[in-house]
Amino acid sequence: MSTSPSLEDKYVQQTGKALMTGVQALVRLPLMQRQRDLIDGLDTAGFISGYRGSPLGGFDQALWKARDHLKQNHVRFQPGVNEDLAATSLWGTQQVNLFPGAKYDGVFGMWYGKGPGVDRCGDVFRHANAAGTSKFGGVLAIAGDDHGARSSSLPHQTEHIFKAVMMPVLAPSGVQEYLDYGLHGFAMSRYSGCWVALKAVADTVESAAIVDLDINRVQPVIPDFDLPEGGLNIRWPDPPLAQEQRLLEHKLYAAAAYARANGLNRVTLDSRNARIGIITSGKSYLDVCQALDMLGIDQEMAERIGIRVYKVGMVWPLEAEGVRQFAEGLEEIVVVEEKRHMIEYQLKEELYNWREDVRPRIVGKFDDKGEWSLPHTDWLLPAINDLTPTLIARALAKRILHLHPHGPLQARLGVLEAQLGCKQQFSNLMDRVPHYCSGCPHNTSTKVPEGSRALAGIGCHYMAAWIYPRTETFSQMGGEGVAWVGQAPFTETRHVFANLGDGTYFHSGLLAIRAAVAAKVPITYKILYNDAVAMTGGQPVDGSLTVSQISRQLAAEGVQRIVVVSDDPDRYRDVHDLAPGVPVLRRDQIEEVQKELREFPGVSAIIYDQTCAAEKRRRRKRGKFPDPARRVVINEAVCEGCGDCSSKSNCMSVVAVETEFGRKREIDQSSCNKDFTCLSGFCPSFVTVEGGNLRKPKAMAEHPEDRWDLPAPPPMSLDEPYSILVTGVGGTGVVTIGALLGMAAFIEGKGALNLDMAGMAQKGGAVWSHIRIAAHQDQLFAPRIAEGEASLLLGCDLVVSANTETLAKVRQGVTYALINSEESITSAFIRTFAQQAESGDLTAHPDPQFRSQGMASQIREAVGDSHATFIDASDIATALMGDSIATNTFMLGYAYQKGWLPVGEAALLQAIELNGTAVAFNRSAFAWGRRAAVDLQRVRGILEAGKVVSPDRQISQSLDEAVARRVEYLTAYQNAEYGNRYLSRVEQFSAAERALSGKPGELTEAVARYYFKVLAIKDEYEVARLFTHGEFLKKIEATFEGDYNLRFHLAPPLLNKAGPGVEPAKRSYGPWMLKGFKLLAKLKGIRNTWLDPFAYTHERKVEREWLRNYEQILEELLSGLTPDKLDTAVQLAKLPDAVRGYGAVKERYLAHAQQQKTRLLEQWHGTPSQFHDAGQVDKVVRIHAAQL
Repeated sequence: MSTSPSLEDKYVQQTGKALMTGVQALVRLPLMQRQRDLIDGLDTAGFISGYRGSPLGGFDQALWKARDHLKQNHVRFQPGVNEDLAATSLWGTQQVNLFPGAKYDGVFGMWYGKGPGVDRCGDVFRHANAAGTSKFGGVLAIAGDDHGARSSSLPHQTEHIFKAVMMPVLAPSGVQEYLDYGLHGFAMSRYSGCWVALKAVADTVESAAIVDLDINRVQPVIPDFDLPEGGLNIRWPDPPLAQEQRLLEHKLYAAAAYARANGLNRVTLDSRNARIGIITSGKSYLDVCQALDMLGIDQEMAERIGIRVYKVGMVWPLEAEGVRQFAEGLEEIVVVEEKRHMIEYQLKEELYNWREDVRPRIVGKFDDKGEWSLPHTDWLLPAINDLTPTLIARALAKRILHLHPHGPLQARLGVLEAQLGCKQQFSNLMDRVPHYCSGCPHNTSTKVPEGSRALAGIGCHYMAAWIYPRTETFSQMGGEGVAWVGQAPFTETRHVFANLGDGTYFHSGLLAIRAAVAAKVPITYKILYNDAVAMTGGQPVDGSLTVSQISRQLAAEGVQRIVVVSDDPDRYRDVHDLAPGVPVLRRDQIEEVQKELREFPGVSAIIYDQTCAAEKRRRRKRGKFPDPARRVVINEAVCEGCGDCSSKSNCMSVVAVETEFGRKREIDQSSCNKDFTCLSGFCPSFVTVEGGNLRKPKAMAEHPEDRWDLPAPPPMSLDEPYSILVTGVGGTGVVTIGALLGMAAFIEGKGALNLDMAGMAQKGGAVWSHIRIAAHQDQLFAPRIAEGEASLLLGCDLVVSANTETLAKVRQGVTYALINSEESITSAFIRTFAQQAESGDLTAHPDPQFRSQGMASQIREAVGDSHATFIDASDIATALMGDSIATNTFMLGYAYQKGWLPVGEAALLQAIELNGTAVAFNRSAFAWGRRAAVDLQRVRGILEAGKVVSPDRQISQSLDEAVARRVEYLTAYQNAEYGNRYLSRVEQFSAAERALSGKPGELTEAVARYYFKVLAIKDEYEVARLFTHGEFLKKIEATFEGDYNLRFHLAPPLLNKAGPGVEPAKRSYGPWMLKGFKLLAKLKGIRNTWLDPFAYTHERKVEREWLRNYEQILEELLSGLTPDKLDTAVQLAKLPDAVRGYGAVKERYLAHAQQQKTRLLEQWHGTPSQFHDAGQVDKVVRIHAAQL
């Protein structure tokens, strides 16, 4: 057991070990360089600049958190406006000592950026590298490569760019090497005068490992190398050709000499009679080590087969002497590197002139056939996507067996082939794709009117390309909208919108607008001012940027029409520095603003001002953003499940719930960000609770820990590494679980690797956390769990757990799976709900189904029935703790108690303490997870004791029960006669179907459910009754506590006459409305009489006509029912299921239901329908549509 660690150890300790991520290692690196310089008698400073982007998206945040450590070590962090300007500022650091006045002996620098940033920096890199570095300065360029395009518009591999500008490239294999190679990189840069690139991929820079902190671990060796006159460092003046000569004839060779002297490229596995060589670098080196382990190739077997492994630390230029020594005596060399060839080409060039009888065969991306002999896709090691240990193991096994037949190895290859085939055995029944956060401004701002088209850009709003169907194509960062300059002259389309985030605007996007103005094309830029760079974690824009500044800048650039749209226009009452003539409008006016601007012939702009929802949430937790004492609830009984609230809000917190009377909606209070756009849904079910608080669960107070006797879990041995795959939804704490497990292992003195594969998952997409724990760190290689190698699947989300990527990691009879069975809706549900409401067409947009049984079956098949455990963790944890964020920690406790974790409780609880976030809450959730593992029924019993469950959530188990409940409902709705009217009709169909097939079946059930629906019209009397009959207020009382009031959001038809084409406006009414509801509910007796004032409204007339029409259909079905017509009869009886909502929403649904009815009646009769009065409702709806 190690001594108690601190999260600050990784920055302050100069000896010992610490658990840190690759990003944190990059923060520690300049601190170490400064301290090393002081030891060497140098007074240096550091400078860091760049631009964020995955996998370096959190680097700037980590630097800000370490600001005190940076300051103490004279390291300045200045985020760049964009990547190339940041690189230019780094160029400047190397010029400091060229002139008088330098405060330090030198300034060492670090540039950072992702692949596209490297692309745009080519000119700066070329010039700055040619100019060189200072003697006691040096520059590292940290390049974030996204090989699998998990959070990028394209995959990236930056080595080829760096080669083009002649910068040496180092490729760290893991977290430790970010420190080791980083120090070597600075020394190399100073010695050779070159800028040095340091490659960072997600598997290394976003992984966590236990590293050696010894500040003296790396001792650079300065090579014996003849330097030209004047040395290799920066100077002034310096003619271009002199720079080129120094770079090509001296600097790159000096870098190679440094790599040779310091063993950056080295043999890591050798045998006396080696025949097969493996040369690899970076992430792929650890993958190769993992692959050899999977193949059972240890030192002894490598000796028998004749294997030699060469690890390349500097991938360009490839140091010649070392690689020649490695190649001597080999028959074949397999080059294992990700993406396109870099080492392979250099190796072939280096060995090209060897005699044929001693020159080894070289394979890599392809086998003996080579690359360009003919088009083919039979890669040996594909350049597409990234490589995995399993793919590498298969390739190595094939090449080894080609030269050295070996029975056990052949058997291992068969296992690998089978494991790779497992992925094809299953399918993704559902996908968890990213979606805008609840309350995200883009839910409103990126939507365009019917008939318009939008161009996407880089940022969170890129997701509009799959969220909103009219957003198509995108550009690189800073090119937003400029593609239209090339399209506009050659198309009949007159106008497009272009989305441009405020971060991109500040980065480079203003130039795109300037280009559009210069070209005089009709385009409207929507500048999405969200006050944070949400894509990478909520960082501020790197400089001063206000809406007023943007408006004036746009006006000065020649944008002729500018409109500000805001969720809070009142903020602008005291703002007087907007550009002249710029109006400020409400966000609910954005559609009409867009319709107006799309007719404008020039360049226009909408500045959409609303703070990022995720950033609001963060700031509210810190008390730095207003948190209105106001929450939305939905009366499920009133809700019609029409989807209009999803259409208006596009919000993931408006979730589906299944009830006795169909699918309804509720608000997920745990994820709601209080945006309130859902209130715009044309539905009377929405209520706001103003004041008070969410009621805290009583379970903790009433059932303290000392009442539970929890046995110790079964002991676990760590004879071999233990791999835990955690799956879940971005933003729910999956990454935290990985961090807790890694820290717990470190506390216990074990080895640990963590890798979080998130991409855009923080936006509600799929996330995987790979945790590998071993008795010793040197037993661990690649952080990513290989196919079939997971020991435990901790599935915090059913959809992600059943994903083929996940199931490929498990092995039947070996992997244990603990799965949260909650049916958490996906982005596809929200999109479909919105499409249904907007079109009314359930044929084109059928109800999405949560395929839980199919996904659970796949998981059981993959791991084996006895190894799969499913638990409604979200429901239990939320009921216990009051917030669904407790779910993952609850599951951690459950897994621990089952003996599925290789770390102890004390270490886990200490890790929770060190994490420092909601410590008591998470300790409690962990304890409840343990209790549930011991006695789940007792835990459920505690919850049931105080649980208030709506009767509608209890689904009838038989047709008789369903009918009885509906008779009771209709009696309360109107009277006993009304209930009997329903029952009589159901009994008629029951008898008819019994006569036809021997028992009531699908037709009777359809009539029972849907005849009820057309009878139970939710008119004003019924809505009033459903608010006052008791169940709704019980739910409110069970959910909230304290001093609160209710406000009802309604559009009463007699008080709200909308104009043509305008949806009636909703207004809010205070708690007094309950008294009005009670009075109105008592007046149900006058429903549909001459005294009923609502009976004369258009909506009530249409509903009555629909009821009469449906009853006529039922009569027709009874009189003509035959076995061959039964299926059509069922479809006709189910027609009311396609009619949902209120007002205009309901009419859209009804119009499509009428079309479906006509088609089905023609099918029923066998000819075009002559059904009596079949078109009457159609006529009524068409007349009203014409009026609108």
